[in-house]
Amino acid sequence: MALRHLTPLSPRLHLSPFITFSRTTAPLTFPAFSTSRKSFSVTTMTSTARKVLVPVADGTEPMEAVIMIDVLRRGGADVTVASVEKELRVDACHGVKLVADAPLSDCAGEDYDLISLPGGMPGAAHLRDCTILEGLTKKHVDDGRLYAAICAAPAVALGSWGLLKGVKATCHPSFMEILASTANVVESRVQKDGQAVTSRGPGTTIEFSLVLVEQLYGKEKADEVAGAMVMRSNHGDEYKITELNPVEWKFDNAPQILVPIANGTEEMETVMIIDILRRASAKVVVASVEDKIDILASRKVKLVADMLLEDAAKLSYDLIVLPGGLGGAQAFASSEKLVNLLKKQMESNKPYGAICASPALVLEPHGLLKGKKATAYPPMCNKLSDQSEVENRVVVDGYLITSRGPGTSMEFALAIVEKFMGRKKALELAKAMVFMHP
Repeated sequence: MALRHLTPLSPRLHLSPFITFSRTTAPLTFPAFSTSRKSFSVTTMTSTARKVLVPVADGTEPMEAVIMIDVLRRGGADVTVASVEKELRVDACHGVKLVADAPLSDCAGEDYDLISLPGGMPGAAHLRDCTILEGLTKKHVDDGRLYAAICAAPAVALGSWGLLKGVKATCHPSFMEILASTANVVESRVQKDGQAVTSRGPGTTIEFSLVLVEQLYGKEKADEVAGAMVMRSNHGDEYKITELNPVEWKFDNAPQILVPIANGTEEMETVMIIDILRRASAKVVVASVEDKIDILASRKVKLVADMLLEDAAKLSYDLIVLPGGLGGAQAFASSEKLVNLLKKQMESNKPYGAICASPALVLEPHGLLKGKKATAYPPMCNKLSDQSEVENRVVVDGYLITSRGPGTSMEFALAIVEKFMGRKKALELAKAMVFMHP
């Protein structure tokens, strides 16, 4: 039996040279930011929902958009997802389909506590070219309000609008040269300077979003949200998994992977799995277990599946992987068709897996963890018959892979890539997403 263990949690959790918080048995805490500019703050009364605008476009990076929306809503913010396109539905990168809450034109007369731009190309360019968004953001900044962008968006949108002059800012490594002409560039994973918060890419989005929660609601709320998501402590370091009873995961040409979704599915986990696996050139089928392809995820993000499970079940898969979310996991557990697919997958010695609530609420009660080591979302681990490996962030036992929650989703998806395509490919992706230091 081979075993690859996770290293112990680091005593310090570094978001950037300017952003650090501690990890102990107590909730995570965020110390004050270092900044060379006039400080900016929002009253931290949690009784009032802060209004946040997140614009999206065709070509938006879905991980960045969805993580941002999800984390901010966990923090209590009233987030409006606005489409800059003619339709509410946008075709984000990697074939992910999102449905916005409103057209941006409907938001032009509103005031927001934060406007935050996801990256992705050509999504960031579409945001830049939207005159309504440019005018709204410039007025917002002139009014002294908090604004933010990640990945390509600091360079492509904020910089081109002249909103980062004299500001310390960061972005995706491939856009740093462009950003240098419009801002004072730094290589922090997350950088706050005055009213502006910027960050580097998909792999820094949770850190970035927690900083935004702190700015809107204070350290205590950011700590609470971070702890509930099972945040990783050693940002930027190489990820590790725990593997027992290793076997080779085989496929022909490209891995064919089924990702079921349902109303109440956890959107961060879902989109990170889909996005990362498609980056690795896997053929991912997103199938709704509901009676329509549109689903409303746990934090009210609207996702569109590729097809219904009824149609997806006609195909065979190299892996079936379940995202979490309480409502979604309950829907999976109640789907006879999905449970039968999972049982057939297990009986055929083919890979299957789950994250967050799904190991405990779907796999365990249907006998799909019998004789296996697994983990799950911490409050649900007591539902597992064997809890001997639950403290690990990602557990692989033969053809089974499980993980803990939103904050472990990227490691979980990268571990799947590693099992199919090797660690070298997984590390390349981790660096490209700035999950690991490039």
